Amino acid sequence: MKPLELTVDNIAKAIFIVNRHAKTALNPSFLYLLKKKAIEKLLQEGKAKKIGLHFSRNPKYSQQQSDVLVSVGDYYFHIPPTKKDFATLPHLGALNDSYRNPVTRMPLSQAKTLLQAYTGISETPPKRKQPQPRPVFKRLGESY
Repeated sequence: MKPLELTVDNIAKAIFIVNRHAKTALNPSFLYLLKKKAIEKLLQEGKAKKIGLHFSRNPKYSQQQSDVLVSVGDYYFHIPPTKKDFATLPHLGALNDSYRNPVTRMPLSQAKTLLQAYTGISETPPKRKQPQPRPVFKRLGESY
């Protein structure tokens, strides 16, 4: 598998794949971090654009919540809003179910590699627990 170029289209496809896998992953935190950092970098470089705010489909604690809709190439993603977003972006209301992102095929490993190369962050392997010293039992009256 040859590495892909760091074009906006390839980065958008990689974000889509990582986001799709993160929704069902056992430990999605690194995948969501990759998505967040890649979108932030694209926004800073002017390669992505914030469109507006949408009501969240699954709000926390059953309260109304909004997400920022971001356009990257032919793809749309949602990210958490900042206070500045509420002041500057228009609210688009409920999510529109008539639009879907384009169908994309890419291995998750390739998507992760591409986004790690773009963002410069890497996955730290989970820390192993240090083995606990075994207790030493003495017979009654015995001393060391």
